[in-house]
Amino acid sequence: MRIAVIGTGYVGLVSGTCFSEFGHDVICIDTDETKIARLNKGEVPIFEPGLQAMIEKNSRSGYLKFGTDLETAVSNADAVFIAVGTPSRRGDGQADLSYVYSAATEIAAALTGYTVVVTKSTVPVGTGREVARILREANPEADFDVVSNPEFLREGAAIEDFMRPDRVIVGTLEPRAQEVMSAIYRPLSLFQTPLVFTSLESAELTKYAGNAFLATKITFINEIADLCEKVGADVHDVARGIGLDRRIGAKFLHPGPGFGGSCFPKDTRALFETSMAAEAPLQIVETVIGINEKRKKAMATRVIDACDGSLTDKRIAVLGLTFKPNTDDMRESPSLDILPELIRRGATIRAYDPEGMSEARKLLEEVEFCDSSYATLEEADALVLITEWNEFRALDLDRVKSLMKTPVIVDLRNIYDPHDMTAKGFAYSSIGRPQ
Repeated sequence: MRIAVIGTGYVGLVSGTCFSEFGHDVICIDTDETKIARLNKGEVPIFEPGLQAMIEKNSRSGYLKFGTDLETAVSNADAVFIAVGTPSRRGDGQADLSYVYSAATEIAAALTGYTVVVTKSTVPVGTGREVARILREANPEADFDVVSNPEFLREGAAIEDFMRPDRVIVGTLEPRAQEVMSAIYRPLSLFQTPLVFTSLESAELTKYAGNAFLATKITFINEIADLCEKVGADVHDVARGIGLDRRIGAKFLHPGPGFGGSCFPKDTRALFETSMAAEAPLQIVETVIGINEKRKKAMATRVIDACDGSLTDKRIAVLGLTFKPNTDDMRESPSLDILPELIRRGATIRAYDPEGMSEARKLLEEVEFCDSSYATLEEADALVLITEWNEFRALDLDRVKSLMKTPVIVDLRNIYDPHDMTAKGFAYSSIGRPQ
């Protein structure tokens, strides 16, 4: 199959690359000439494990190309995937669909022969119908179907998620479009991956509902963690106890400083706004949004409490800045709420992250960035662990203690065992466990 992918952000780049790995002829299009030039030189603008090697392999084989000529790419394609950004719109939380609709207008002018136009971007219910209207109005003679094919990629594990997904959701009831989409995803039949065909509206809503449910699980276990601290229970025992129930499942039951990233915050807000517009308000989702925003801000208080109530002239070491490990994504990371508050309360911050510091430098101007975990710890009054990168899981604790001015650790990801830390002589604070 010949595939054009419009947009080389996270979703477009990963999707286009994986389609080429399936053996399809793929061209990824972007208006950013600098980004395309970098990609053509083998420079990948995002960090995602395995992506660089896959891009290099399929570029060499000729299955994967990058360019700026949308018209030629679309005119030669069997399927065109719209994978542009849909950020939260300022002021009302709705998804900003201007990039999607702009792409649709450009695609319309380039359509030749039957083409399946696929919204891969995360979009609210009704977007596919509007894309179809734009295409038809701009090019009344065009022969096309509009399909919704939401992505379910975890940053840091996106290649595995794409190549071995739990399911593929395809929003179309049109036989010709189903045939094209079945051909595109046929390589997954080896793993008997369910290919679920639905209406446009059902596919669009499935994406938002899935992310909102996972965000709710995270928020639920975070609140249970707070309760555990009050009653002397261990949140990990509770999470294991409920997670072994197959109706609940163990994933997304790890307590922490709140969810962030490019999807959950944006998608929960957009879903709630959609529900309000439809006069069917999702009160659970509204509550999850509010609790999560408060939680990220409240994490600074834990650090202040660990430092005897004052951060004046204190040096705080921070390990981990991205919203999760194995990504360089800083979007809505808890660190963006925690660190500014610590600075406001008088602290000096030294920080390290294996992949996120380039972006973090743009967002946290008052932070001093270090080149290693141990460099951050020199003369620190406290260490705060925000992101659970693997290299933070086995720190030399004797070395850590020798470098720090005061052996205080605030572990917001529960990386270490409280008993071991106490035995090592640390004043150790974690989430939802007896201290």
